[in-house]
Parts: sequence; C-alpha cells; structure tokens
Amino acid sequence: MVRTGQNGDVTQAVVDDLIRLLDLEPIERNIFRGQSPDERRQRVFGGQVAGQALVAAYRTVESGTAHSLHAYFLRPGDPTIPILYEVERIRDGRSFRTRRVVAIQHGQAIFHLSASFHEVEDGLEHQIAPPENIPAPDTLPDFATRNAVLAEKLGDWYTQPRPIDARYVGPNPLAKDGAALAPEQYVWMRADGDLPDNPVLHQCVLTYASDMSLLDTVTRPHGVSFVEGEVMMASLDHAMWFHRPFRSDRWFLYAQDTPAASGSRGLARGLIYQDGRLVVSVVQEGLVRRL
Repeated sequence: MVRTGQNGDVTQAVVDDLIRLLDLEPIERNIFRGQSPDERRQRVFGGQVAGQALVAAYRTVESGTAHSLHAYFLRPGDPTIPILYEVERIRDGRSFRTRRVVAIQHGQAIFHLSASFHEVEDGLEHQIAPPENIPAPDTLPDFATRNAVLAEKLGDWYTQPRPIDARYVGPNPLAKDGAALAPEQYVWMRADGDLPDNPVLHQCVLTYASDMSLLDTVTRPHGVSFVEGEVMMASLDHAMWFHRPFRSDRWFLYAQDTPAASGSRGLARGLIYQDGRLVVSVVQEGLVRRL
C-alpha cells in the first residue's frame, strides 16, 4: 500500500529512503558507516545522526529495548562524506545493557550518544494526561500547503522530499510576524509512508523525527524566526525516554514547551502521545543566538 500526501505526491519512496538511511554498513566489530542524503544542506540534520547512532548501538545488543538515550552534538556534520559510528560496550547486565556511540568525521568526534537497554518487565503504571481539544491532524495543512507563501524564500528546502509529515497546530512557526506567542506548541507527526513491523526501526525513526520542531518552541515567546535571519539555531544536547511501544508511521502528538532561555541557549521539552498514551519524553537544549 502506498500512501499519498495532501497534494497527491507519492511519499512511500521517501520513507523507504529514510529506512535505507538508517541501515548502517558494518565495517568492523563495533564500527559502522552511515551515509547522508544527497541534499544541499550545510550540515547534517541532527536527527539523522541521533537515529543512526541509536541503530549502531542496537547492532551490538542481543536483547532488550532502548529505554533512554542522552546525546551531545559536538561539531557540525559534513553531509558530503560518510559518518563512522564507533560503539563501546559499556555494560551487559542481566536486565540492563549500556552502550556509548561516537560519530566521527575528518578524524574528529561530531556527536556522542549513551543509550541504555532494558528487558521488558511489569511494574507501576501512570502518566500525565494528554492535552485536550487539539485539532485532528487531517484537519491541518501539510508542509507544502502551510508554507506556500514562503516557497520563494525557502528555495530548495521547500521542494525537497520529506519522510516525516508534520502538521502544526496554530500559527506557522516559519512565518513569524514579531508577535510573542505562548511558550508551547503542538505538532502532529508520522512517517509519511508505511514502515515494517520492527519496533527497533520505529524507535530510530522517531528519534530522527524528535529533533524536528522542538527547538523552534524556544523562539515563540520572542516572535523571531530563523527563516527571516533573525536568529541562528543549533541543537546542543538531546535526551529521550521511551515509555511504551508505538508506531512511527501512525500519527503521534508532540506536545512541546520551553521553560527557560538565557545566555543564547534555550531549553525545550516534549511529550509524545499516541492514542492517548504517553510513549516518549524528550528534552533538548539548543543554541539560539540573535544575529
């Protein structure tokens, strides 16, 4: 089955490209190589490196599911050359396994990630209730529709294929008009095509998507936009906790807020819900520097 977007564009091929992007090449024991898409990016998308690093960690784990990851973005990634991922097997216990992954380009570390894996157990269950009265994703415009008025300004970035369909609730974050907004936003997301029934792949795809939109939340109370050249933004660190199983090719709600910004850094938090269940929590600090 091939899913088509609002404009009738076939999107399954783009999602298949994302699956291949996350399928790392084994080079040696604990060493893997990842590629970047052929795009005119000045640097590698942070979600790509995080997703590939989690794949590398999983390749060295015999059992268990990732329950948390903590990562730092150290240097901009070069999209024109491969990325090497070196995995260190920190610990293999009876219930938990820990891995450290370093992404390397030009002989230097550009990113590192620590991930912990846990054998599934029964235990206490509770969650914060999901937000109410959020419009359904099918009632909201997709990227092309929402940003049609910005097509010329966005250039190639407007027309490039997108494996993740993101539908924003409320004002368009790219079309800021100087008005201060509430320090929160809600975004529906899903892989814009069908994914295999592989829980590991769904975690890695969501890790890829989790770096999208989150840092934008920091700019909302200030009415500024990177599209207008008012600020430059870059992810500094990223943490995720996986609470429950989910599918990344079905709609999930990314409820985001920003508790603080200072010193050209901003903190953003995200709670990811699917079918009313809290499945993932995310926290990120990023550089938000006025130009």
